[in-house]
Formats: sequence, structure tokens, C-alpha cells
Amino acid sequence: MKLRRPDVSVYMVPTDGPEADGTFAWDSTTMVIVQVRAGDTTGTGWTYGPAAVGLMLGEHLAPLVEGHDALDIPALHDAMCRSVRNAGRPGITACAISAMDIALWDLKARLLELPLVSLLGAARTHVAVYGSGGFTTYSDGRLAEQVSGWVHGLHIPRVKIKIGGDWGHETLWDLSRVSTARRAIGSDAELYVDANGAYTRKQALRVGDGLAEYGVSWFEEPVSSDDLTGLRLLRDTLPCEVAAGEYGYDLSYFARMVEAGAVDCLQVDATRCGGITDFLRVAALAHAHGLEVSAHCAPNAHAAPAASIPNLRHIEWFHDHVRIESMFFDGALDPTGGTVRPEQGPGHGLTLRTSEAEKYRVA
Repeated sequence: MKLRRPDVSVYMVPTDGPEADGTFAWDSTTMVIVQVRAGDTTGTGWTYGPAAVGLMLGEHLAPLVEGHDALDIPALHDAMCRSVRNAGRPGITACAISAMDIALWDLKARLLELPLVSLLGAARTHVAVYGSGGFTTYSDGRLAEQVSGWVHGLHIPRVKIKIGGDWGHETLWDLSRVSTARRAIGSDAELYVDANGAYTRKQALRVGDGLAEYGVSWFEEPVSSDDLTGLRLLRDTLPCEVAAGEYGYDLSYFARMVEAGAVDCLQVDATRCGGITDFLRVAALAHAHGLEVSAHCAPNAHAAPAASIPNLRHIEWFHDHVRIESMFFDGALDPTGGTVRPEQGPGHGLTLRTSEAEKYRVA
């Protein structure tokens, strides 16, 4: 089956309130969707990033894949990666490749009339998730309400909040928010924190010592994810696990992080790293070094590939992306009980609600 010219669309969805982490603030989320077709069958992929991702998809990658065999994803993926040599792989380009790759996998599974998880091969029937949000803009009341809703309402036994306020200069306030979250979820649920690289090494050490009092088991990006030496130092010193990897745009990035011994759990984002194709390769790299992986954000895009790898920890059930994917797609997954089951219908099981999405379309 030959691929027709893909369609690309860009949507901007306002947040449901002011949001920020330790290093960045935002009031909207941009989603880029690509749909690939062969015959009467459509595959859908997406990523989160600037509208320029849509230009890369529409002007560069769409004509590149047009006319090729829809089943030959390794060849198409390699062609896309080779074609962007002069544009540069990280960032916008990698997000565009990722969205196209996800769409191609969805299309292939639908052409073969298989669930995507069956096409990839299942390692598990259900995938663990953790609730993620707890933005630094939240009041204590809003923070407690959100984390309690995940744990006591949806029975998700693990949650993550943002810390690192004002680029790491509000450490006492950070620990106060951790205390608020712990009281709200009780003693049995797992509590994670994410500093988004806000701290210096010394700040992160001091905060990490304080986190132990509240039973925090996961410290994400305590320093910049580019500071592999700092991550390794903190991993070797703190009792909690250190995680990073969400900004990996190619396989070599993850190889460097793994070889440096920088993390206890490697985060991977299929909407950034090169799609499902490279998500599986990164998972294999981690597995070879005795590491588990955690899927970063875009939970409905990750369910099937996450279920296909043996060394998965969990998927991030990220507040912003959950809102958008639930609005935009029929077939969005339900995390009640702390796990999701990949769709058993053809492909990844999601169908774009065009009329609902159109309200937010900007390109």
C-alpha cells in the first residue's frame, strides 16, 4: 500500500489555569497532529511542541514519505533521519519525525487489522501510570485537591509534583509543598518530585536530604539533564532515585546518559525521541544496562509501545496532555486503578474528533 500525502494540523489549547515549573511558565499547550493514509485507512500521530513542528512535517517530511510503502517503517524512519542532516536533528525536527513515525505505526497496525500492541508484541497486558501535575503556580489547596484526586479518587498509587520554585531559590517553600502533598495522599502512596533542572548541585543535595523526611522516592531532573556529572553525583549520594531523559531527541543522547551512570530510571518520550521506532531502541539500550524506563507525557501515545517492553516502570499521566487527548480523541484511556490497558481495536485505538479539535486549530 502506497502512502498518500500526509495531512498536518496545529492546535493551541489554553490551560485550565496558570501553570509553571521551576524554570518555565505557560498558559497554553500546542499539539501538532499528522495523519497518514494508504487506500481508505488513516493513521494518526502527534507531538507537543511549537507550531514550527507543523511546518517541518508539512513542507519537508510529508513529501518525503509520499508514495512509499506504508509497511516499511524502518526504511521510512531512516530516510526521515537522513534527510534532516542540514536542518539538525534535536528539537523541532525530532518532534516532527516522532509524530510521523507514530502515525506510520498506527497506520500499519490498522492496515493489518491489528491492535498496535499486538503488532509490536505485548510484554504485559496493563501499564502502570502515575499522576503528574502539581504545578508551582498551584495554591496549597489546589495542589492537595489534585494529588488527592489521583490517589483517593482514581486510586492511582503514585503522584508527582513540581518543585524548584524561582530557579531553585525557594527551597523552604518547595519542601512545604512536598509536605502538603504528602498529607493529602497519605503514607501509602508513592510521592515523586520534578525540579525541571532548577537547582544547582548543592541546592539539589540540600533539598534531597529534606525530601527523605516525606518519603519521596523519585527526584526528577534535580539539576539540568545536560549535567551528567551532577546527576551521577546526586544518584550516588541521595537515597531517592534520580530520573531524567525527557529531552532526549536521538539515540546517542540516551547512550551518553546511560554510559555516564546518570540515572536510576531513564525517561523516554516517543513524541520527541524519534517516535515508536526509537522509543523501542532506547528501551533496549536501557535494558542492556539493567535500567528501567518511564514514558514521559503523551500517555495515550505511549500505552501500546510501553506495554511491549519488558523493562517498563510506568507512564506519566500528565495533566495537560490528559486534558487535550481526552478532548480530541475517542478511545482515550482510563487510568482508574493505577494502570491502563492498551486499546484492543485496530491501531492505537484513538480517533480524532475533528469537530472538537477544530475549535483550537491555528494552522
